[in-house]
Amino acid sequence: MKLIYVIVRNVDSGRVTDALNKNGFYVTKLASTGGFLREGNTTLMIGTEEEKVDEVIDLVKKECGPRQQIVSNPVGPAEFSSMQVMVNVGGAIIFVTDVDRFERI
Repeated sequence: MKLIYVIVRNVDSGRVTDALNKNGFYVTKLASTGGFLREGNTTLMIGTEEEKVDEVIDLVKKECGPRQQIVSNPVGPAEFSSMQVMVNVGGAIIFVTDVDRFERI
């Protein structure tokens, strides 16, 4: 058994959760914060068998893969805040851990 932690942007979490649910995966959703653009994140926890880990990762990649977005300058002095900057957004951080014991009660 494996426990997969997937950290995605809030705007991507609904699509990722829906795709995982449609494919038979149960997901626990936790609110979290952080990131370069100071936007909210969501941490998803998915418990699954070892042979299905790649399927979970492929679904996450499909639903929230990296893409580019134009934003106002998110860092730097205030006089440059009106500048438009192309940044990479999306993607996910994924951790896969072993589960010593699992019980559903």
